[in-house]
Amino acid sequence: MKTIKVVAAIIKKDDKILIAQRLKGEFAGQWEFPGGKIEEGEHPEEALIREIMEEMELEISINEYLMTAEYDYPNFHLSMDCYICSLKTDIIQLHDHSAIQWISIKDNIKNINWIPADIQIIEALQTKFN
Repeated sequence: MKTIKVVAAIIKKDDKILIAQRLKGEFAGQWEFPGGKIEEGEHPEEALIREIMEEMELEISINEYLMTAEYDYPNFHLSMDCYICSLKTDIIQLHDHSAIQWISIKDNIKNINWIPADIQIIEALQTKFN
């Protein structure tokens, strides 16, 4: 099975994290942590900074590595490096998402319609911050 390497930003502000709703594709309408594919020869942190700028016109600082989420979709294996980040700028311009929201990690956020691979990130965040 083909492996796709991606990165995701857990953008934290006070006790809230930023989530984004997919605009198009197979998972349109579902919620995720923003990010995207790592290009050939690109370091994961570089990819994350680039992807967040492309998707949201946001400048971020990467604070720490959280985890690598592994998930098998029907046609490929996803390997997603996840980083806790903070904002350098806070004006958001959406290009690949229909909406964003700031949610509390302490709330019951498992009820959100998550993209399947992102559910394990929620569990890791709740363990880390609760």
